[in-house]
Amino acid sequence: MALSQKDLLGLRDFPADEISEILNTADLMKVILTSNNKKTPHLQGKSVLTVFYENSTRTRLSFELASKAMGALAANMSASTSSVAKGESFVDTARTLDRMATDVLVIRHPMTGAPHLMAKHVKASVINAGDGVNEHPTQALLDMFTMKEKLGGVSGLKVAIVGDVTHSRVARSNLWGLTTMGAQVTFAGPPTLLPPDLAATGCRVTECVDDAVREADVVMGLRIQLERQQKGLFPSVREYHKFFGLTPERVALAKKGALVMHPGPMNRGVEISSFVADGEQSVIDEQVTNGVAVRMALLFLLTRRNG
Repeated sequence: MALSQKDLLGLRDFPADEISEILNTADLMKVILTSNNKKTPHLQGKSVLTVFYENSTRTRLSFELASKAMGALAANMSASTSSVAKGESFVDTARTLDRMATDVLVIRHPMTGAPHLMAKHVKASVINAGDGVNEHPTQALLDMFTMKEKLGGVSGLKVAIVGDVTHSRVARSNLWGLTTMGAQVTFAGPPTLLPPDLAATGCRVTECVDDAVREADVVMGLRIQLERQQKGLFPSVREYHKFFGLTPERVALAKKGALVMHPGPMNRGVEISSFVADGEQSVIDEQVTNGVAVRMALLFLLTRRNG
């Protein structure tokens, strides 16, 4: 099966059967990824270009590794070392990259909607690797893949997502993806970091982390994004950890065997304690591995569509 859409720009309104196809394909890709021979010719003859206007470790490198593991010609463009620094417009840059016979463009941009704008001007498939405070769909896909792998599925799970929801594109993509796949999502955090219209999406919202975590199957911490915030949204990082951080005591309120997740990078001692991050319930390191497998699956399915 190939995906019906040319691009992956977000998970809002993304079909459940196609999410399932990506997750099922990721199962096969993880077998390859964890074998002694991490090479497959699935993308031989294809080219993948990562275009990052913001810093990244996990997302950028996992896309590059996924591309190369499947035999694609892979390259990376950094905005600071490109003609963008000389004043070239975003659309002109997109057209230039497209004319290099690129099959897939993976973009991260601080402006909400940038991947959508790019997709309108290129023939290549565009993958949103994070746009402003809008979405980060591949992170949500790898999160769901991890849940499916560890808990047998996503439907019916109770997922507590705790932290800076207002500035989190991970939170938004997980909201759309998880609810589409039948999970129950609860968001928790300081009132200053919870969007006022969040409850209208059908999820549960609370300012009490203990209430959100109680009997949850999955507890996910979100990074405090100080670079996107104005001052005064919470008193101090010390007080934030005291009232909203994922501590052993709070995680103990979840179901026995509940998963602890975090999209990274983590601020230890702020949104999550080291005891929790490194504990037996943590699957944070496995999320990183699964990110490569999910991105391999997505690149495979998108290039099948274009092939």
